Amino acid sequence: MAKLSPSILAADFSKLGDQAVKASKAGADYLHIDVMDGHFVPNISFGAGVMKSLNKYETAPYDVHLMIEDVDKYAADFVTEKTEYITIHQEACTHLHRSIQHIHSLGVKAGVALNPATSIMTLENILDDIDLILVMSVNPGFGGQKFIPIALDKIEELDAIRAENNMGFLIEVDGGVDLDNSKAIVDAGCDILVAGSAVFGADDIRKRIKDFKRIIG
Repeated sequence: MAKLSPSILAADFSKLGDQAVKASKAGADYLHIDVMDGHFVPNISFGAGVMKSLNKYETAPYDVHLMIEDVDKYAADFVTEKTEYITIHQEACTHLHRSIQHIHSLGVKAGVALNPATSIMTLENILDDIDLILVMSVNPGFGGQKFIPIALDKIEELDAIRAENNMGFLIEVDGGVDLDNSKAIVDAGCDILVAGSAVFGADDIRKRIKDFKRIIG
C-alpha cells in the first residue's frame, strides 16, 4: 500500500495549522515540508520556524525536503520529534555520503532527491546508505507544474534495482502528482506520493485525500 505525503507548500498559510490537521486526520501519512532557499532553486518558501509552528498541532510525521545549499549547516534545524525523513538533493551536495551520515547522526532517516535530468546511477555507490530516494517529476522550485512522464522509467528502474539487490530504500515521487496519474506512479513502484495543489487546492481536502487513498491503497 502506497502512502500519501501532502505538501504544505500548497496550503493556505493563513490556515496552515488547521489545514495540516485536516489533512492528517483525513489519512495523510506524512506532511511534506518543501524548503527552498532561492539559491539552489529559483524560489523561497519557508524555514524551520514555520515547520516547527505545526509541532503544537496533532499532525502526521514530517517528510522534510530540503531544496537548499549548505544542507550540513541547516539540516539539524529541521529535526523535531515529528521529523521522520530529511531529504537532500544529490545536485546540491559536494560530499553526498558525508551529508547522509550527518542526517543519520541527527536521529532521522536520510533521503536523496534526484532532479529530472539527473541519472539514478549517480547514487550507485551509496544506495545501501539511503532510506529514501525522491524522484522529482518536475523541475524543483514551484508548485503546480505538469508531471514529466520520464519519471515513471526512473521509478521502475529503481524498483528493479532494489528488488534485485534486496535493498530497503523507499521510492517517493514529487511533482505534478494528481488523481489521474497516481495509479500509474504506484504501479511503477512508488511507495510515497507527494501531492500539493492536488490536495490543498481541492474544495474538500478530506474528500480529496480519501480519493487518493482509494486509488493508491
